Amino acid sequence: MSDVGTSGAGGRRWLILGVIGIAQLMVVLDVTVMNIALPSAQRALHFTTADRQWVVTAYTLAFGSLLLLGGRLADLLGRKVTFLTGLAGFAGVSAVGGASVNFAMLISARACQGAFAALLVPSALSLLTTTFTEPKDRSKAFGVYGAVAAAGGAIGLLLGGALTEYLSWRWTLYINLFFAGLAFLGGAVLLERQPSRVTPKLDIPGVLLVSSGVFCLVYGFSNAATHNWHTPSTLGFLIAGTALLVAFAFWQSRAAHPLLPPRVVLDRNRGGAYASMFIASAGLFGTFLFLTYYMQQTLGYSPVVAGVASLPFVGGIAVAANLSTIVLMPRVGPKPLVTAGMLAAAGAMTWFAQLGAHTAYANGVLGPLILTGAGLGLVIAPSINTGTFGVAPQDAGAASATVTVGQQLGASVGTSLLNTIFASAVSSYIAAHAASAVTGRPGLLGLALAHGYDAAFWWTAAIFGGGAIVAGILFRRGPLVGQGTPGRQAAAATETVAESGSQSLSN
Repeated sequence: MSDVGTSGAGGRRWLILGVIGIAQLMVVLDVTVMNIALPSAQRALHFTTADRQWVVTAYTLAFGSLLLLGGRLADLLGRKVTFLTGLAGFAGVSAVGGASVNFAMLISARACQGAFAALLVPSALSLLTTTFTEPKDRSKAFGVYGAVAAAGGAIGLLLGGALTEYLSWRWTLYINLFFAGLAFLGGAVLLERQPSRVTPKLDIPGVLLVSSGVFCLVYGFSNAATHNWHTPSTLGFLIAGTALLVAFAFWQSRAAHPLLPPRVVLDRNRGGAYASMFIASAGLFGTFLFLTYYMQQTLGYSPVVAGVASLPFVGGIAVAANLSTIVLMPRVGPKPLVTAGMLAAAGAMTWFAQLGAHTAYANGVLGPLILTGAGLGLVIAPSINTGTFGVAPQDAGAASATVTVGQQLGASVGTSLLNTIFASAVSSYIAAHAASAVTGRPGLLGLALAHGYDAAFWWTAAIFGGGAIVAGILFRRGPLVGQGTPGRQAAAATETVAESGSQSLSN
């Protein structure tokens, strides 16, 4: 099924890319745009510090646990329908969240944002996959999309700081009405819907298993970030989530109409892409967490200045994402690019691990920040491209959702794991040096925080180093030509669906 059809030819495709990019930017920056606004929202709505995490967690829980369902609905009901529905719903609940009069209203709105994002993101990525089928144009489109997907977190920090400082924390939610309205108008005009040739059928047991499993994992890792890894609630949810996902994998190999067809994930290149997205997101979100605190607490930057100071990362990732997908990937394929990107990011984390209590931005932050952007630009854009390459059109939503599931799980795992390591390192340093401290408690705390940042960055370097090994093992050598060009793949798949009316095709 295609929602663009022949009307996607020519310049119209690039307008569609702009619409998709706006929608993706809105969703990605919403993960971080509220972070800087949290203190202001907490003062306005009078919720406790312990409850503060739920403003972020409610969004990621709903988003992560419903992604595969959203991807399959896009395949079954049509991507234009689910794309526009996701945009309208996201805008509506953002307005409700901005007008919140109490904590419960804000949390409910954030959870609903996550649910509509789970419908919107797979629709946007699968529209990109089915619109850009020629290798040259596909590379350009995925370079832009990958840069937006990776840079959205940094842009969210900048936008959140500016809106909070000059307007109100509520505008970090109201701003979504502008993004969603622009994307909705463009999507309504540019996209065309072609109804499915097969009767929509949904794998209900698969939906329940995977949604519950991802929910438990995300909740468990989020709980570890605020409590510890040994509490019964953390362990219980992590064990339950793992068991449910194992049951989901078992069921998918036997279901008549699987939510995530095994053929989508069993391809080596796509499997490598999903694993690389998971690892890259774990390191990326952990890095932003610590750099935000370092620049505001240690360097004394305001939220706006901290956001501006993050922009070199955006420049690095934009250049590397487009260079990798447009110039390099058609020649060498994803294997050397993703491996090299992981190694570059690991090197940047090793550089960051030299930060001290008095390290200046130009000396200790700027260089590794640019290198991090360049490294992740070589990872994220090629991984998104590879993760959706070669799938039949009716599986595009499921493949797109799987890419984003890896991103969301990686963000949750990385943030909780690295935050726990950071907190433990700070506590251990204070306990070991409290008796002999001669600089007073403020000086000791500054040294302890610097020690915690260094420990967290060393662990992040290890994560990226492991990602380089995983990429080197899983990805096949050479360009993505093993299954034919995407355009031929899409055409062949569409013809087969029309002739046989079957629900799914073998790759």
